[in-house]
Amino acid sequence: QVQLSESGGGSVPAGGSLKLSCAASAYTYSGYRMAWFRQAPGKEREGVAAFVRKGGVTYYADSVKGRFTISRDDARNTLYLQMNSLKPEDTAMYYCAAVTESPTETWYFRSTYNYWGQGTQVTVSS
Repeated sequence: QVQLSESGGGSVPAGGSLKLSCAASAYTYSGYRMAWFRQAPGKEREGVAAFVRKGGVTYYADSVKGRFTISRDDARNTLYLQMNSLKPEDTAMYYCAAVTESPTETWYFRSTYNYWGQGTQVTVSS
């Protein structure tokens, strides 16, 4: 059973917008926290944003604050990432991740998450 499935990636010019979606199974969606990560060629996978189910607390990387918005649709078991004012440095493969139990690590640590999607490519041209 596919637990997480991303969509919505594509190619846009700098300044453009994209909205990524992550369809989740009921199990992963009801877990403690979901997040978006990204990985550019030759670079480490980095945390972009996270959403804690209880309380609706959100976290963002400094590089995307004010430009990206993470949200959830409980009726669709779907996590979103609205990306505005895109820059060439946002180019990467974007991954959805979920952790079902409350972890001890901070949201941006990759090892925190026990479920991952296959990724969706975002390319921003200058």
